Amino acid sequence: MGYNWDYQGMGGDWWVLMMIGMVIFWSILVFGVVALVRHNHSGPTPVARADGDDKAVGILRERLARGEITPEEFTTLLATLRDRS
Repeated sequence: MGYNWDYQGMGGDWWVLMMIGMVIFWSILVFGVVALVRHNHSGPTPVARADGDDKAVGILRERLARGEITPEEFTTLLATLRDRS
């Protein structure tokens, strides 16, 4: 009629499953943190690094693509930028 107070926790091999679950949990957590750090510190995107372009040349190319400057202006401005560096 009463409770069995001699029973001190889970029986069987449940502790093994709990340990495996904890190892899986911590592995996923560590993997997620490492992936997040690597993603955030990967540096400039490959598009920005193509042909050694710097930010100013990229802006010039965008302006040319939008039609804000003519190809002749682009060439002149690009030569000016490259002479400065």
